[in-house]
Amino acid sequence: MVLVTGSAGRVGQTVVGELTARGQTVRGFDRVPTPGVADSVVGNIADTEACARACAGAHTLVHLAATPDDDDFMARLLPDNIVGFYNIMEAARLAGVRRLVLPSSGQVSWWRALAGPWPIHPDEPVAPKYWYAATKMFMESIGRSYSEMHGQSVIVVRLGWCPRTRAQVAEIAASEWAQDVYLSPGDSGRFFACAVEAPEELKFAIVYATSLPNHILRYDLEPTKRLLGFVPQERWPQGIEIVK
Repeated sequence: MVLVTGSAGRVGQTVVGELTARGQTVRGFDRVPTPGVADSVVGNIADTEACARACAGAHTLVHLAATPDDDDFMARLLPDNIVGFYNIMEAARLAGVRRLVLPSSGQVSWWRALAGPWPIHPDEPVAPKYWYAATKMFMESIGRSYSEMHGQSVIVVRLGWCPRTRAQVAEIAASEWAQDVYLSPGDSGRFFACAVEAPEELKFAIVYATSLPNHILRYDLEPTKRLLGFVPQERWPQGIEIVK
């Protein structure tokens, strides 16, 4: 069974839909019920008991629940992206979850993505935008620790920009750079399905995930294809019609 946290969100619903279409058994975990999912835990990753209930019986965790951009650090980023992340990681470890798919962000390479040279490889030094990106760098580091210390398979993905609102769609439309790092809803679902279904022997990896660029390939997608078998199928503006 695959547990998807943040399953009622924009990316979460796409991931749940793709996994279900591929025959995976999926459990959702979010603050509100997840549409179209029979097995859905309603709760908060701040609640350790809710995290334990959600992880029980899961073999894979796709952890999408987070504050998704820069915000008040003490009120939002710390409890959601650090403390809540700790809670779900420990619950997954104690429940015997074997694979962790951890969404990071292209914002950890923000200044490199703007200035080049391109494409940026996952092994190159990071250049974080600000505090949100710092929480994702923490997540990447601890993901490696769990792989080494607890023998779990950990896949970290530095996601491109999958817009959640029409305002974000307008921002991407106005920027060639943003169009190059765009991640369509369809490609995001396909990526996470590939990560869930990747070979069991994959111990730890950091990869980038975007759709096809319109101008410049900003992030190196070759490791994503080689390790996970994911190849993007869409490019900007494909897929934006489902963003409300």
